[in-house]
Parts: sequence; C-alpha cells; structure tokens
Amino acid sequence: MLVDDAVYLGTSARPEYLHLGFGNRHGLITGATGTGKTVTLQILAEGFSRAGVPVFCADIKGDVAGLSKPGEPKDFLAERAEKIGFSDYAYEAFPTIFWDLFGRQGHPIRTTVSEMGPLLLSRMLDLNATQEGILNATFKLADEEGLLLLDFKDLRSLLGHVAERRAELSAHYGNISTASVGAIQRALLVLEQQGAENFFGEPALKISDLMRTDTQGRGFISILAADELMRAPRLYAMFLLWLLSELFEQLPEVGNPDKPKLVFFFDEAHLLFDEAPKVLLDKIEQVVKLVRSKGVGVYFVTQNPADVPEGVLAQLGNRIQHALRAYTPREQKAVRIAAETFRPNPDFDTAEVITQLGTGEALVSVLEEKGIPSVVGRTMIRPPSSRMAPITPEERATVIAGSPVSGLYDAVIDRESAYELLDARAAQALREAEIAARESELEKIEQARSKPAARRSTRQTPMEAALTSFARTVARRAGDSFVRSVLGTLTRGR
Repeated sequence: MLVDDAVYLGTSARPEYLHLGFGNRHGLITGATGTGKTVTLQILAEGFSRAGVPVFCADIKGDVAGLSKPGEPKDFLAERAEKIGFSDYAYEAFPTIFWDLFGRQGHPIRTTVSEMGPLLLSRMLDLNATQEGILNATFKLADEEGLLLLDFKDLRSLLGHVAERRAELSAHYGNISTASVGAIQRALLVLEQQGAENFFGEPALKISDLMRTDTQGRGFISILAADELMRAPRLYAMFLLWLLSELFEQLPEVGNPDKPKLVFFFDEAHLLFDEAPKVLLDKIEQVVKLVRSKGVGVYFVTQNPADVPEGVLAQLGNRIQHALRAYTPREQKAVRIAAETFRPNPDFDTAEVITQLGTGEALVSVLEEKGIPSVVGRTMIRPPSSRMAPITPEERATVIAGSPVSGLYDAVIDRESAYELLDARAAQALREAEIAARESELEKIEQARSKPAARRSTRQTPMEAALTSFARTVARRAGDSFVRSVLGTLTRGR
C-alpha cells in the first residue's frame, strides 16, 4: 500500500493517494469537531516525512506531538488497517523538532523587526495610509542613521524618537503628527500584550532549520506548540504570514518539482482570516498563489470551507472533507457549498454523504494526471503509525534535548541596536545639558563677584560729599540759580 511517489490516505472503492508531484498544489482538510481532522493531518505529515519532505504544523490541542513517538497497539487500529487492506501497517515514530514562540514547550522562534519589514507589519497592525507612511519613514530613518531594528523595544524607542523630532523630520518625509505616531504605538501595544516581544529578537530563525532531513532521509516534522498561542490570534496570524513570506523571498523558483520542498499545515485556519482587513487577505492570497512555485505546499485545516476566503479556496487542489453537521439553514447551505467544490461521483449524492460520514471517514479528491481533480471518493482514512495522543512533559524534554537545533536558539542575544544607541544619545545630551547649566551658573557667580568693585570705583571722596551736601542745602533755601549751577558742576565733576 505504501509507495515511493505518493502518500497513502486510505481506501474508498480504490486506494486513495496524494501524489507527491502535486503536493505543492496546496490542500484543505475540513470537518466538524471530533470527525478526525487531526488524524488526517497526522497521516499526511507521516507520509510526507517518510518521502523525505520536511513538514511544519501547529499543535492546537497537544496531540499532534504524538508524531514523535511510535503508536501504541490498539484493537480498533488493527481492525481498521485490516478492513482497508493496509498490509504495510506498522508503528513508528518520526523525526520531530518542537518549537514555541514563548520558548516554554520547544525551541524559541524569533525574527527581527527589520526582517518583518514595514509593509507586512503595517498589514498586521491594520494601519491607515498615513500611519503606514510614518512607519516606512521610521524604517528609513533607521537605515540612514545606522539604527538596527532588532527587537520590540527598538521599534518602540525609535517611534518615540521620531515623535520628538517630528518638526525636523516632516521636512524630509512629509507630515509626521504626534497623533499618528501615538496610533502606531497603541497598535503595537496590542501585539505586545499578546507576547510579541518574545517573537522579535535574536537569534533569528533560519528557514533552513525547518527544512532538515534525518540520517534515513526522512523529513523532520516541525511542530509549533500553539495551545497558548491560540489566545493571541493576531500574533499567530502575523507569525504564519511572516513565515510564508520568508519562504517565498528566500527559496529559489523550482516550478513543479517531483515532491514539495516543504509542506505547511495551518490548523484552526479561521484564526488567520477572522476579522482580517482586506489588505491582509489580499496579501495572504498573493503569498499562497506565489509560494507554490517555490515548491511549498500549504494545507489549511478548519471546520468549514466557508472559513477560507474564496480567493484562497480556489488555490487548494487537494481536498479532504470530513463530516459536517446540517441542523440549521446556514449549516445546510455550507454543506451544499462544500459538495459543489468536489468533482461529482455518480455512485452517491455528495451533499447527502457529507452529513452521514462517520469518524475517520472522509470525502477525498486529489489532483491526478495533468492536475485534474479526481472523482470524489468516500474514503476510510488509514490509521496513523505514530501515537494518537499527547506526549508527557518528560518525553517532550527528551526530544528537545536531542533536537538538531538544540542550543541554537535557546539563549536570547541582545546586542547594541536602536534602543541602546538612542538611550546613549539621550544620556549624552543630558550630560551636555548639565555641563552647560554648571558653566552658566559659574559665569553668573563670576559676574556677581565683579560688581562690588565697580560700585566702589564710583563712590565720592569725603570732600566731594561735603561740598555736594552744602550746595544742595543752599539751593533749597536760596533758590539761587548760581548755586544750582555750582551744584551741577560739582555733580558732573565727580
């Protein structure tokens, strides 16, 4: 049942395979809670890894981590394998690297503010045109003045610096208002409260560390601990979009390779699209379209196909649909829409079967020769070879310790960057101001000391004082103009 050029999914009227040559044409796994989506993700990850394709996936509930351990013999798994004729079924573990944006359940993942860039950051912060222009000016100023933007405090510090110099910088970059800078800072505060300060910094993730293979040629499965990350949806969306963008920018064009270079599974995909502004949705659609030519396959996992925008949905050629519930008119409409996306099978009504599928069953349609979707088949999904349950903290720690990237990202590097340089400039300016203040005070003291001597040089002698007093007395009593003249003469003669 296992073949070299395809991933075995299960059996309908025939064995269902996802051919590796079409693995980078993207895919969609949908279905209601408890219908088997996670197990389907698991067997796809196993199949790609076995074929030498590295995999990246988010672990929402903790059970995807079971890929790192061999499965445990259970009667219902053996029965399913026998029922679908899966004679190659065996239990095995797969090479795994655990990651965690918060650094608690895996190796930290970081990038620098500069690598994120103003365009993507503006999209994630939902900035308007004016605010986006100011953010671009901020990055431009950093380049011109040699201020490295590495971590979150660098960006916050530089924005404060821009606000202080707004009058000067407005002449070069256009109007920069305090209100607009404040709006950017408030948007950053939302990200900061969700834990973005853990994501920005060094050492930054090298994309090549997500594309490793082990000594047996199997692709490493990178598992992102996302149980805590789910409570920070904006940070989760920003991370995923950044990662896709980095892959697109760094990987060379490969066209249609024999197998993907890397496969992504985005679990709880609705978090990527819910309440996302149109500019962000356009960016996601653009990246999904273009990253295929880099040999990267993107698979969205969500409850309902309607969770994915139509522009993105149109790019997903490989589809696995688990059961949907249709209790309300809205749910019934969703079932009809899902059924219409499949190539019809004359043996059954697709819309009807979607509501009748049992756990572990799915409607499968994948791309075949010339990229044409296969006729949809009601498929019994194969049992996974790895563990269908979470692992213990001790097992996780063992895997992390033996990871090929152990020690590369665990310690934070905080080198001199914008925050430190601006802080040093502010400290230097303060010292110069204090020196100037002391010099001014000393000058005032010297001036005060010199004034008494000047006053002493203008004092009258005793004789002059007696004559002046006598003349004033005579003038008051006599009113003689001559005496007044003498008084004036004496006074001028001083």
